[in-house]
Amino acid sequence: MKEKILALFVLLFCVLGHINAQEKVEPLYGGEIVSKYVWRGQDFGGVAVQPYAGLSYKGFSFTVWSSLGFTNEDVAEVDLIVEYTNGGFTASITDCWSTYYGSGAKYFAYGANSTCHTFEALVGYDFGPVNVAWSTNFAGYDGVTPKGKRAYASYCYIAAPFSLLTIDWEGGVGFTPWANDYYAGYGSTVGCDDDDCYVGTTSFAVCEIALQAVREFRITDSFSISLMAKGCYNPAINKFYFVAGISL
Repeated sequence: MKEKILALFVLLFCVLGHINAQEKVEPLYGGEIVSKYVWRGQDFGGVAVQPYAGLSYKGFSFTVWSSLGFTNEDVAEVDLIVEYTNGGFTASITDCWSTYYGSGAKYFAYGANSTCHTFEALVGYDFGPVNVAWSTNFAGYDGVTPKGKRAYASYCYIAAPFSLLTIDWEGGVGFTPWANDYYAGYGSTVGCDDDDCYVGTTSFAVCEIALQAVREFRITDSFSISLMAKGCYNPAINKFYFVAGISL
């Protein structure tokens, strides 16, 4: 499996390099510092630096995104993302490597029962007043059901952006449609099915009800910073999080 994945990304780099010889490829780069890393209603640690870099060409992009915490209890994460956008349509495949800093897990480890990689496919559409995105894990650590079977854990997020008082707002709701241990609040809740208990959801579960505010401050014609504040409630585990951040 490792060889196939490495070959895929080598091919992608070759394709992008070939495109660069013929057309202009635009660079992607930036980053964010957040007071807490909260992802899809789950607590992944404290203060984190989250840089990204990549290349884009006519709707296609390849991006490396990372989250870097400061303690062994924080999550270390590196995502490789291939994405295509056209108008309001978006489709992507992500290789997400995620583990605790203190775990000692290696990056190039793809064992069926030991890998820290999750491969996710996403499709979404921005309708204007509302945008919807559906994600499904299809390989690696993709979640299990209460019966111990592959769950192909999935997540749907519905967001409604709006502007008010010179601030960009977004309200959103995220849910996992069926039983899995992937969206369980990272070990914060226990579900039971047929007298067997495991850490995870046992059915449809709302994992995120969020409201986010972003204010951009333009410093020069080509440079700006944004301040972000977000409140997030996870009904599945009855937890509330508040996150503040600054992005470049």
